[in-house]
Amino acid sequence: MMTGFRSHFVITGTLAALLATSFGARAADNSLDMAFARLDKAAATFKGLTADMTRMHHTELVNANETDQGKITLKKIKSNDVRFLINFTDPEPKLIAVGGGKGLMYTPKTKEAQEADLRKQRDLINEVLLLGFGAKSAELKDKYTISPGGPEAVNGTATIRIELVPKNEDLRHNIKKAELWIPENGIPVQQKFYESGGDYQIATYSHIALSSNIPDSAVKLDLPKGVKVVPYR
Repeated sequence: MMTGFRSHFVITGTLAALLATSFGARAADNSLDMAFARLDKAAATFKGLTADMTRMHHTELVNANETDQGKITLKKIKSNDVRFLINFTDPEPKLIAVGGGKGLMYTPKTKEAQEADLRKQRDLINEVLLLGFGAKSAELKDKYTISPGGPEAVNGTATIRIELVPKNEDLRHNIKKAELWIPENGIPVQQKFYESGGDYQIATYSHIALSSNIPDSAVKLDLPKGVKVVPYR
């Protein structure tokens, strides 16, 4: 009699596990397909945006977090040319511009700007910028191995989280994995970048305003007279 009960529970448990696995996989696949559909719909018309931005950088070695707040302006020139200007205002002013094969970071407090030549890293930078705005799902699939993270809310906004691992080995030296939180309109409201040694960065966006008429000047960093420009270090 005990053998019969044992067999019954084993069979029932096995069927339950199979059903849970099957339906769980289907739900996950649907979630990922829905995220791709949202991204593709947004990419079809995306030209640029402005948004409030909060960036938190976690340093694992000392278990410390640093948070910057400000605004970002982003313009998509073409599929492989995205330019942006970030104006951090808190806790201290700092401006960061990327575009045209150059990166520029200006800290008014030091009256110094650091400049980086990004032309040799253009492909890698474009792969990172794909994780931002206006990327088609096919572009992401080409550059990343993508898996579903499931539904999550970010500051009260319902989203689908997806996880992306770079296929490019050079990029994986800098970004081990990334996550995107994609709401219904397909414009990510949060990004997370996992770095080496347990460090990571989280960028959260709010008050996002899409625009097709952002001028080039809005994503250009014009330095005040007398600012010393030095190589990025």
